[in-house]
Amino acid sequence: QMQLEESGGGLVQPGGSLRLSCTTSGLTLDYYAIGWFRQAPGKEREGVSCISSRGGDTVTYSDSVKGRFTISSDNAKKTVYLQMDSLKPEDTGTYYCAADFPPCLTPVRFSNWTSFWGQGTQVTVSS
Repeated sequence: QMQLEESGGGLVQPGGSLRLSCTTSGLTLDYYAIGWFRQAPGKEREGVSCISSRGGDTVTYSDSVKGRFTISSDNAKKTVYLQMDSLKPEDTGTYYCAADFPPCLTPVRFSNWTSFWGQGTQVTVSS
């Protein structure tokens, strides 16, 4: 059974950093792409970043986080990380990780039919 669990969210001041973790089970990171998505209250879900090692390493980012967020993968630990630096209040939201078949697309998006999702972790950027 495929499972994904996010952790690492919290409250941080503008300009601060957080590292989110997506711990997976029941899947092989060599085969699936893992994406990070976020949703703010009253807004649509937004793709943030994606990583895939199948067929060669591929990493994509949304324009809103490029240069501030870094996605990485530890396949041995079956965990994908999202390092978030220079956080802004507009980064506030619930962050989800998801698994889907590669490739990683730009803009970041996964299929509603084939993707598996975690429960989310809250990130609040506020002074």
